[in-house]
Amino acid sequence: MKVLLIDDHPLIVSALQSVIQGLGDNIQVNSADSGKAARAALAQDAQYDLVLLDLHLGDANGFDLLSELREIYPAIAVVVISASDRTSDVIRAIDMGAMGFVPKRASNETLVAALKQVMSGGVYVPAMSMGTDAASAQTEQQRHEQDLHAAIHLPQWGLTPRQTDVLASLLKGHPNKLIARELNLSVETVKDHVAAVLRALGVSSRTQAVIAVSQALQKQQSGFSAWRPVQR
Repeated sequence: MKVLLIDDHPLIVSALQSVIQGLGDNIQVNSADSGKAARAALAQDAQYDLVLLDLHLGDANGFDLLSELREIYPAIAVVVISASDRTSDVIRAIDMGAMGFVPKRASNETLVAALKQVMSGGVYVPAMSMGTDAASAQTEQQRHEQDLHAAIHLPQWGLTPRQTDVLASLLKGHPNKLIARELNLSVETVKDHVAAVLRALGVSSRTQAVIAVSQALQKQQSGFSAWRPVQR
């Protein structure tokens, strides 16, 4: 697995490298300390599996760079690593296609769980952004190791097989055009399926859908069966 760290703080980069290399063997970790360096690294070699992106870089806005990465390199999973844990930043990052959002204050165990979930095809959303209280946030984060895709098959959604496929693609942050290509559907048909999925989940946006599925999985793991739509 190849990982690119985009962060301009050497100490943080060093710490992240140690955590990532501890995930297993055959992991190559490179770093870029600016938006310019990141663009150059990816232009030279785009065969990365994962990018960890800091939102605050000296020469670039992290959200702008995130949008650029999702547009040019849609196959590369991007996880935002930020000093901010504001709900608005989490929602914006996921809405723009990030596969996860991990606050820098999170423990190494939480970071490992988040990266494993993302690399298994899921989307990681920090528990505190979903309305859990501070006392339960750490517990929820530790439980958040399982793949989100387990939750899309919950009977409470009432989704058709095709809608389930579309939801799985939404959880990966894929835009409609990519979903259409992957599922061999027209873009208009995908739009219809997305609308049906949002209605079934009782939400109004892709971001809310991601958070809703994550929340449902957490509650299932915690022994709860009820689910309430996320309030933004």
